[in-house]
Amino acid sequence: MRLNDKVAIITGGGGGIGRATAIRFAQEGARLVIADYSEENGIQTVNIVREMDGEAEFIRTNMTKPEDVQKMIKKAVDTFGKVDILFNNAGVKSGEKKIPDVSVEEWQEVFDVNTTGVFLGLKYAIPEMTAGGSIINTASIAGIKGQKLVAAYSASKSSVIALTKTAATEFGKKNIRVNAIAPGIIDTDMVSDWKKTKKWPVLSTANALNRIGHPEEIANLVLFLASDESTFITGETIVIDGGTLNL
Repeated sequence: MRLNDKVAIITGGGGGIGRATAIRFAQEGARLVIADYSEENGIQTVNIVREMDGEAEFIRTNMTKPEDVQKMIKKAVDTFGKVDILFNNAGVKSGEKKIPDVSVEEWQEVFDVNTTGVFLGLKYAIPEMTAGGSIINTASIAGIKGQKLVAAYSASKSSVIALTKTAATEFGKKNIRVNAIAPGIIDTDMVSDWKKTKKWPVLSTANALNRIGHPEEIANLVLFLASDESTFITGETIVIDGGTLNL
């Protein structure tokens, strides 16, 4: 088992990529703390893991609040004794509109979750990783190429990439690896609204593989980055988009 005796925190673990990763981590022997804003969704993930005979605990967490993030880290340490892995995955999308039409409030809300949430995860998890560890931050291909009509989302995910590189540089000597993933369009609740639009047939096939990605495929990459199979990889942003950026 690739994560045997490892303790992992997964933010945004109540569904989508977070839940798929929780299942994958549990299959590989990790003990989990599932953090999510939705208690119902988070507990569902915990129950799925426990039905697999895995170990998991839930804590309701608002990643924009420092006190919540501190409690999340404390939950892991108090329950399992340490923190080896942090999957900084919680995030929100922004509405589709041109930059002059984006309200300051919406801009701030997206940055609070997508960027400040990642920062707080780094801030409070790293001091607990005294024996080293692996942190994986969820960015997006929108943070690499920029995407029209979602300025706040694109900018916030670009910031995640910069944070990833900075943290990797600062803490590599402590054997803490920090990487990011940059998914393309993945079949999660985040794209549920798009499925109702006329543009969905185009969006869902706009890559070299001509199909939408699945959360389980992202989970496999996160598992690799969390495991000892990737011990010489840090500061990287790995694109997993079915070849979208190649078109």
